[in-house]
Amino acid sequence: MNKPFKFKQFTVKQDQCAMKIGTDGVLLGAWSTIKKQPFAALDIGAGTGILSLMLAQRCDAEVIDALEIDEMAYEQCVDNFETSPWSDRLFCYHADLAEFTEEIEDQYDLIICNPPFYSEDYKTEYIERDLARFQDAMPFAHLLESVSKLLIKDGTFCTIIPFKEESQFIALASAVNLKLNKITRVRGNLYSDIKRSLIEMSFHESEIISNELVIENARHNYTEAYVNLTKNFYLKM
Repeated sequence: MNKPFKFKQFTVKQDQCAMKIGTDGVLLGAWSTIKKQPFAALDIGAGTGILSLMLAQRCDAEVIDALEIDEMAYEQCVDNFETSPWSDRLFCYHADLAEFTEEIEDQYDLIICNPPFYSEDYKTEYIERDLARFQDAMPFAHLLESVSKLLIKDGTFCTIIPFKEESQFIALASAVNLKLNKITRVRGNLYSDIKRSLIEMSFHESEIISNELVIENARHNYTEAYVNLTKNFYLKM
């Protein structure tokens, strides 16, 4: 698990990070919209920096800022940025979201976040992993309020959350004027329950685009839709 993760155009070291590279991050990094060709993007709770690196590969945004509170993860993120082909466009802040939101004067065209949430219903002995995984560290209401302040008027916010949190998340977003524009619900395979919701929001109401993504037909036999989404990143796709 601690080995560097090699993608087609970059490598991510993850030995200092509580949360390793997983499907959620890669899905969000590949799915997030870049149709407006963002000038400045922000990755909240960057961890290894995977989302920022994927964005840098996908688009020409001149500014890709990342935010990470955990010191070891922050140092790893900086290292991953510096050794990537896009080091001149990537910058990581070691700060808490509330403090960053208050102090930064910039706003962003695109904000992405793979937020911490409950993957299990208990806490482990590993405090860093709990911080990365549990919503205590970044409750949705706090995240959405910060996004509403950091996003430009025509900006876009993309995130991935547990499907069971979807309606609560959309209601909390609506309280800060963020509207749902697109949602992709994710299943592991055709017969499994919906596990995750990929969400795109902005301050503008639009017809909601809604679809489903199935990851596998069978174990390690990936669906065409999943391959098409991730093939520019995974070595074996």
